[in-house]
Amino acid sequence: MRTYPKFKVAAMHASPVFLDTAKTVEKACALIEEAVDNGANMVVFPEAFIPCFPIWHSLRAPGLNHDYFRRLAAAAVHVPGPEIRRLAELAKRRDVVISMGINEGTTASIGCLWNTNILIGNDGRLLNHHRKIVPTYMEKLTWANGDGAGLHVVETSLGRIGALICAENCNPLARHALIAQGEQVHIATYPSSWMSGGGMSLAEGVRIRTEAHCTEAKVFTIAASMYLTGKAKDILAEGDMQIREKLEASERNPTMIMGPSAELKASVLRDEEGILYADIDVNDCILQKQFHDLSGYMNRFDIFNLTVDRSTNDPVTFAPVRGRREHVDLDLTEDAPNIWSRSPQAAE
Repeated sequence: MRTYPKFKVAAMHASPVFLDTAKTVEKACALIEEAVDNGANMVVFPEAFIPCFPIWHSLRAPGLNHDYFRRLAAAAVHVPGPEIRRLAELAKRRDVVISMGINEGTTASIGCLWNTNILIGNDGRLLNHHRKIVPTYMEKLTWANGDGAGLHVVETSLGRIGALICAENCNPLARHALIAQGEQVHIATYPSSWMSGGGMSLAEGVRIRTEAHCTEAKVFTIAASMYLTGKAKDILAEGDMQIREKLEASERNPTMIMGPSAELKASVLRDEEGILYADIDVNDCILQKQFHDLSGYMNRFDIFNLTVDRSTNDPVTFAPVRGRREHVDLDLTEDAPNIWSRSPQAAE
């Protein structure tokens, strides 16, 4: 008889060391060690945890935030890179699956950043590398569009795991792309708060989206939201008490873990930094699938058809080399012909 995994997950309701990549990675490793010591087989960090979510765009006009962007670009994480290697080594040494939100940089451009989630297996391998498809509203001032290459559900010893970042969790097509790959455990990551105005409560949205995906996909969802310490708020406020008070009064996003019938598997963390633990039994998904199975009998794929392009959105593609220029030894004496000039007389 086929059975499915049972394991303990740890959701990090944690604050980065704001804009300090090295110290944030150090803190993340310490939190992972603590979670594994407490029996966790999987650890989930919030959106853009290394080294922070660019919340400054909701505090000041864009023209006043250039220095923050420069600092964030300088602190960006590359995949692969030393920070990813350190996390991978820890995952392998402690036999734990790690989901981490990062600000990702690229050698193609010193000013291009992505909002990225990476999933590292307990063998230290990079299982998935997902860049947020479309940055939301003010996030466009920081992050570039991602692509579909990371819309993968990966097979692990803990079940079939998928992940979406913040507002992607209210994109029904992105969610269905994961549901249709047999997702069993869903990771949803969020910032500490959302101060865009318009009367929208992201905190309430986190709950609604978590319940909706659990109910529709019949999966477990780990929703991990960032926490901001007073020190991080002081850095953002820059001595402006009105901004500091705005940050203090902002609605805090919750961290929660739900099961396939939208039942809470652990109490919600919101107003204090901490680690939320829950036991997950993937076998609990089976009965719920009998009621509504959107990747099975409950759908009509002869009527509805979703095509997903999972190619990478690279800035250039080079054609295969058909010939190769012969190597030229340069003679740099005064009498040597100028082989770089466009003038035909220069080489005579």
